[in-house]
Amino acid sequence: MSNLIKFDPFAEIQALQKQFFSDDWFSPVKTMQMPTTDVYTSKDDKELHVEAHLPNFEQKDIDIHVEKGNLVIRAERHEQEKDKDKKYIVRESSSSFYRSIRLPEAADEDSIKAKMKDGVLKVTVQFKELPKPKQIAIEA
Repeated sequence: MSNLIKFDPFAEIQALQKQFFSDDWFSPVKTMQMPTTDVYTSKDDKELHVEAHLPNFEQKDIDIHVEKGNLVIRAERHEQEKDKDKKYIVRESSSSFYRSIRLPEAADEDSIKAKMKDGVLKVTVQFKELPKPKQIAIEA
């Protein structure tokens, strides 16, 4: 009797996804820490809030703009450290962050405000008052 093993062409990809997105702190394989981004509306639905947790970035590293109806947040940081005891040695590292969030039709692109505090970027987008649907009277 032979042992048949079912071939799963996606098993390797699923294993990589599990490893990459795992929250298991005791895993022997260290996973890359992904910055958290929260997108939510205010309780009265008059504002859209975006919070990007960027602990290793400074305000000068961050670019926020609106492009074709999308709120784009981009951060990039480069570090260069020279060892004075060694000749011609340069230690470089860089980090980057990118998020593009589709803005709703009611978003007022002129009222967007951003604040950075304790490594958390908070972007607030006000909503415009949309015209109410016109009621059509029915004649008898």
